[in-house]
Amino acid sequence: MKITKTKGFKIVFIVLTIIVFIIIGIGLTKWTDTIEKKQEATTLIRTLQGILTTSGEDGLLKLAGVDVNDIYYSEEGVTIFYGDNEKWFYSAEELQNMSVYEKCNQGVVHITSSYEATQTDSIAMMNNTGSGIVLDDSGFILTNFHVVDQALNIQVSFFDEEEFKAEVIGKDEENDLAIIKIEDFGDYKLYPMEFSTSENLKVGQKVLAIGNPFGYDRTMVNGMISGISRPVRNSQGKVIMGMIQTDAPLNPGNSGGPLLNTQGKVIGINTSTYSSNGEYQGLGFAVPSSLVLEVVPDLIKNGKVERGWIDIVCVQLSPQLVEFASIPVDKGILISQVVPSGKASKAGLKGGTRQVHYGNNVIYIGGDVIVGLNGEAINEFDDLYYALSNTKAGNIVEVTINRNGNEKILKLELVKRTSDNLSWLIR
Repeated sequence: MKITKTKGFKIVFIVLTIIVFIIIGIGLTKWTDTIEKKQEATTLIRTLQGILTTSGEDGLLKLAGVDVNDIYYSEEGVTIFYGDNEKWFYSAEELQNMSVYEKCNQGVVHITSSYEATQTDSIAMMNNTGSGIVLDDSGFILTNFHVVDQALNIQVSFFDEEEFKAEVIGKDEENDLAIIKIEDFGDYKLYPMEFSTSENLKVGQKVLAIGNPFGYDRTMVNGMISGISRPVRNSQGKVIMGMIQTDAPLNPGNSGGPLLNTQGKVIGINTSTYSSNGEYQGLGFAVPSSLVLEVVPDLIKNGKVERGWIDIVCVQLSPQLVEFASIPVDKGILISQVVPSGKASKAGLKGGTRQVHYGNNVIYIGGDVIVGLNGEAINEFDDLYYALSNTKAGNIVEVTINRNGNEKILKLELVKRTSDNLSWLIR
């Protein structure tokens, strides 16, 4: 009996062992298959990601045999149009353009201003036309300064041909901006436009413009941003910093109208074009919305933008001046004089001591050279304008100066910028 039981136990043990090995073998096989499939899936994902990176969604879908006609990108995702092109009435880009126009065109106005012009032996009334943007329900409209400069009468025409008189509320000649307000519009419905920041714009980004070129009301054109942060000299000879450059075809009459992103938000105010022959040549410029939003409250409240300035008489360095006066730096703003007992004098800025003739002016050499302001390099007058463009009288700034070859940082209280102290700039 013992022998029989022992044999039975061995047989059971062997059977169980075989079963365990079979189970382990099956498990190992499945595990190996899972790893291989996972590796294959990972390889496939990497391959598809590579195709997506190099060829985009269009290339990936074409590889899959999908006949893609158009792709529309939005914050919510990607919309794909595929199949027979004749089945679609509009492309994604066309639908996007239509959407922006429907959303925005009622907020764009046509401005006609009348002014006096002196001719050979008489004074004649002339008209200037441009565009504008409805800011709010109370009748404030934003446009360019040069559209309403010297205007005696201003007429504003809306999308439905309603017209109202307007008056100038505020002007910022430096940035070529102005606020006008329509009069006696009663319960007429206005369509204010929505603004977006211009701080994160990209070259290549699509933009649209709505305006009144050559008097053709609310014409829309599109293009892309072809450059950012451009210094541009306007028709008044003033340099506007940080301008948006676009290849959207802007023409006379677009001035004061909106430059829009594909969401229909204002990112700039179309202001000028560059041309060597008087015709459109693919370069247009817009004042960035971030700058606009900074000055609009002051224009509405005070009628002007009050900016800070430094109470000094100064001259921009030139190679000739640097060599003549043995100045230790070749870029910056030389302080010729400081206003006695003024803010700059109290802060420790020093003017020159040796009088010399500089062109038609008399300047003093030997003074400090401003090379920086609030951490930004100051190489020329335009840099100084830009660095102080968002400041006000009473603000404290840090001025970096070079004095006899050594740099120092001084804290300075700004004075109010006036046409008087701007005239102290010696060019």
